[in-house]
Amino acid sequence: MRYLLRYHAEYRYSGPVFDQHNVLRVTPATTPLQRVRGFRVVVEPSARTRTYSDYFGTEVVEFNVPGEHDRLAITAEGEVISEEPGTSPEGGWDLTKSDAYTSRGGEFLLHTDDEPGNGKLSSLREAIAADSPRETVEALCRVIPDRFEYRPGATFVGSTVDDLLEGGAGVCQDFVHLSLILLRDAGIAARYVSGYLFAAPDNGGGNSVEVNTHAWVEALVPGPNGDEPAWVGADPTNRKLAGDEHVKIGHGRHYGDVAPIRGVYRGAGGTTGHEVNVRMTRLTS
Repeated sequence: MRYLLRYHAEYRYSGPVFDQHNVLRVTPATTPLQRVRGFRVVVEPSARTRTYSDYFGTEVVEFNVPGEHDRLAITAEGEVISEEPGTSPEGGWDLTKSDAYTSRGGEFLLHTDDEPGNGKLSSLREAIAADSPRETVEALCRVIPDRFEYRPGATFVGSTVDDLLEGGAGVCQDFVHLSLILLRDAGIAARYVSGYLFAAPDNGGGNSVEVNTHAWVEALVPGPNGDEPAWVGADPTNRKLAGDEHVKIGHGRHYGDVAPIRGVYRGAGGTTGHEVNVRMTRLTS
């Protein structure tokens, strides 16, 4: 699939601010399943940008606006080609203990700091248990949306997995953080993925849609007969493995590693409002 992506964020301040420094993670990744063409970032007021890859390989765009301003606008746009993943590997549980697997999984096998105590996850662990790592990942995509409601506004960016368990509802970020705990507890390396999802209307019509930045998980699934393990995308919010409608930005241990924008500024003016819009257009020719 070919998509034209346009990300636009705008911030307004109650008074002049200056010396604003920001880092952006909004550019689609170049991977074996994705190719990116002509992606560029424009900042208003005008600012020089610097691009580099972070520790996890995500492209970061960094910029500074030194002069006074009461508005900041960021527009990022370009084209991405996304391919459907092949068949997922089907190696057994014994292979998750191999040196090749643990070396490849690295820090994505480590437990998170926000794991709830008091046995709150025991029933979920039992529900996703399966005969192979791949089947466990597939079960995760069914169990989480069965147990929890997707409800925007039920949580906020700083919410914890405890908040999701107690409230019974959340958004994609919450579902992924819960998925990371469950998969890592099972011995499966798992990482948080930030990206865009082309959410076409149910009737299949419309080639241009407004979307939000999305989150899913990538699990390291062993290959059969000692083959290399492979990262498999899974989207528990939408009950399926990731496909060519998923456009990846980057990955990390959790949301904090791939937040779309982080920044600081000086000045007495507070933020009076901000808006973020993402449009994905499916190109048919």
